[in-house]
Amino acid sequence: MQVTRNRKHLRPNALTEWELRVEIFRIFYDADSETVKIIALGYKTGNQLFINGKEFDL
Repeated sequence: MQVTRNRKHLRPNALTEWELRVEIFRIFYDADSETVKIIALGYKTGNQLFINGKEFDL
C-alpha cells in the first residue's frame, strides 16, 4: 500500500478502522491484504461529519 497523508487509521469505534480523505469527502473502509470493503461515505463541514445527511460522531 502506498503511504499517503490522506489515509488515517481511526481510534476504535463502531463504524470502521480506516478513513480516506478526498477534499470534503470521507470514505470509511476496512481492508485486509486482498480486499477493501467500503462501509460508508460522508462529508465534513468544519468539525461536523455527515453520513446520509445526518451528523455522525466517531
